[in-house]
Amino acid sequence: MYVRTADVVTEWDPGRSYSNEIVAFQNVYETLTYWNPVTRRTAPRLATSWRSSADGRTWTFTLRPGVTFHTGRPLDAAAVKASVERTMRTGTGASYIWSAVASIRADDPLTVTFALKYPVPLDVVASAGYAAYVYDTKAAPDLTAWFRQGRDAGSGPYTVTAWKKGAEDELTLKAYAGYWGGWRRPHYDTVKFKVVATPERAYELLQRGEATFAGRLGPRLYARAAVEPGLRTSERPSFTTAMLLFNTAAGPMRDVRVRRAVQQAIDYRGLVKALNGSVAPASGIVPEGLLGHVPGRAPRQDLAAARRLLTQSGHGPGGRPLRLRLTYSEGDPDQQILVRRLSATLRRLNVTVQATAMPWNEQWELAKKRGQDVVVMYWWPDYADAYSYFGTVFHGAEPPVLNLSYLSDQGLDALLDTLPELTVTDRTAAQQAYEKATRRVLDQRAAAAVPWVVTARRAYYAGVQGYDDNPAYPDVVFAYLLRPSA
Repeated sequence: MYVRTADVVTEWDPGRSYSNEIVAFQNVYETLTYWNPVTRRTAPRLATSWRSSADGRTWTFTLRPGVTFHTGRPLDAAAVKASVERTMRTGTGASYIWSAVASIRADDPLTVTFALKYPVPLDVVASAGYAAYVYDTKAAPDLTAWFRQGRDAGSGPYTVTAWKKGAEDELTLKAYAGYWGGWRRPHYDTVKFKVVATPERAYELLQRGEATFAGRLGPRLYARAAVEPGLRTSERPSFTTAMLLFNTAAGPMRDVRVRRAVQQAIDYRGLVKALNGSVAPASGIVPEGLLGHVPGRAPRQDLAAARRLLTQSGHGPGGRPLRLRLTYSEGDPDQQILVRRLSATLRRLNVTVQATAMPWNEQWELAKKRGQDVVVMYWWPDYADAYSYFGTVFHGAEPPVLNLSYLSDQGLDALLDTLPELTVTDRTAAQQAYEKATRRVLDQRAAAAVPWVVTARRAYYAGVQGYDDNPAYPDVVFAYLLRPSA
């Protein structure tokens, strides 16, 4: 039983999926490769091996034999070609990860070749947490309608057996008997996802033995779990950042001085201290461990600068009152602390924050309609590469989807468009481009603030063996790899 404080499924279509359902889908669907957090390289999954041409524009994958979809049909090269091409045609979510692909060829049942328009690390792309799933496109004549009913067409170790939208027991998965990995050793036969309102409720269920795994509990509850008999804890750096995205297109934050003032008002060091080990200081936009990380950029609070900027904009103490609409994730204790502290600080500067906690799905829908001045959210990469921090969140897009600062900057877009190829051909130039993009977003445009990088802290039942947190797949528990014990 995996207990969490956010809805599990936003989108059932694996070609369009781009939200919380990653925690379930990584157990239902599979990708050609898998990112290994120990070696920091890709490892076999549905593909057993792969090779690229000298110029990086042709990639050939050899598939694992004997794999079947949950529908019973074989997973072969033709199925890989059909699923990736369908995902590319959707033009939604993380489908951009395949933008370098010019064509796909099924050479034989177990060999598939991708021809690229420009070189990219396709083995890493193929390990993505979103849009890289291989699925049975022949599962139904109207595949979109079929998925909406809560059905799956994956090849993973588990298949969907029940879905109750909005219920506490939202989703249940059961073991797929035909899974290529087999079921000879002890495994969990059933995986359930329970959605609760608060971390306190999640901890209560874990403590009583009614849940097996809980994600972010907050510093206080995590400390309790660390000494609770019958529980184990896990802690490691993540690729997940907290972001405040500022509305650059409309409202009071259209004024860059107001955006910079809010950046300066955040008590970055105080937040890291208050969150007591559950977060680490951010430096730039990309976290440490990935190309694109910029060291030496940890932000600091500067209230004098914030007051000066607000005064220049006609606000601040003695100026016109300023009201900012802010949304953040319901049930997230760390974001709650951030909002409470920032609201108190800005109040002293004659700025009122109208903060609303919302389920992520509702927050996202409102944000796509430009319904607030500040969006507080978490971001992690679509695959273990820095590009999605910029290409998805700060590249111009209409409709905005996840560019929730609504930033429109042609110069930045042109710079970002060079990064996928540079990552393969000239990593030094790619790093320089990322540093330039970081300055453009945070300093020149002041489109966002990055208060921390999440430290992945998990609590789970002590009888579980084999759990290992993987930053490329945030909050995912690969249930098949676990070893249950009495």
